[in-house]
Amino acid sequence: MKRLLGYIFSPIHYLAFLLFLLIFHPIQWLSLKVGGYSAHKRSVDVLNFFLVSTYYLIGCRVSFINPYKLPEGRSIIFVANHQSMFDVPAMIWFLRRYHAKFVSKIELTRGIPSVSFNLKHGGAANIDRKDPKQSISEILKLAKRMRENVWSAAIFPEGTRSGDGVMKTFIPGGATTLIKKVPEVLVVPVAIENSWKITRFGRYPLSFGEHMKITILKPLETEGFSPEEILKDAETAIRNHIV
Repeated sequence: MKRLLGYIFSPIHYLAFLLFLLIFHPIQWLSLKVGGYSAHKRSVDVLNFFLVSTYYLIGCRVSFINPYKLPEGRSIIFVANHQSMFDVPAMIWFLRRYHAKFVSKIELTRGIPSVSFNLKHGGAANIDRKDPKQSISEILKLAKRMRENVWSAAIFPEGTRSGDGVMKTFIPGGATTLIKKVPEVLVVPVAIENSWKITRFGRYPLSFGEHMKITILKPLETEGFSPEEILKDAETAIRNHIV
């Protein structure tokens, strides 16, 4: 039944998703030119609200669970597992107050309405995984922006989507570099569940009626621990929650 309903409703979801990307591309450009960073960020927040709303067109519920009061005047690194393309708009929307900038593939900065513009102009670190020097440089630039603006970062240390819900081992690299360069940062593990089920049949049809969950886990202070220890603790917390 989930597959059958997916055949019917997936085109509606994709059409709405694309429509919002096309509408907000010029809105982002105008917001950045006229109102600078603050106006641009608000336009991105609103865009991702509408993108998440398209999930409901395929019967997908989205729950955000945060039992912790996270500081808004302190840089945070949100460390999450990665299951599908549906993870990112939801995280941008639910974490909007923390100015979380993503560590993303440089390929995404080309050819995608709204998404590419935001990655190039919104403060993200866009890394070329085939060029270690460029990747390190981008991470260092993000760390500098975090210190100067009290921004946060969001990173998927698995390196790629799991696709089947089985969590991959976290790869030290961008996350540990950010912890080193922003030593006062708070590390917050984020567990994403069931978003992989939306694409269990592939990109078409999408699975109808899934329940995606994003859960904020216990924040980790970095003082007195190595970046590698912190990342491992975050990985363990997420893995235990999902299991």
